[in-house]
Amino acid sequence: MGRHEKTLQQVLLGRADANIAFRDLRSLLRTLGFEERIRGDHFIFTRRDVDEIMNLQPIGAKAKPYQVRQVRNVIVKYRLEP
Repeated sequence: MGRHEKTLQQVLLGRADANIAFRDLRSLLRTLGFEERIRGDHFIFTRRDVDEIMNLQPIGAKAKPYQVRQVRNVIVKYRLEP
């Protein structure tokens, strides 16, 4: 199992939202076809066929738990796969 599949599984299971590495979450979103813009410490992800705009900020090396939940909701809603 590759890094993207492992991160996707962690996000979808929702057992460790506070323990997802920010760089892994960014990489997963790019693999899912999101475009990334960076403004300061804000990482903004958009995708043409997804209405939501995700604005993520790291907390140290980890992703914020509520933002992991936001990513999970978008992945499930739009049935996104790598």
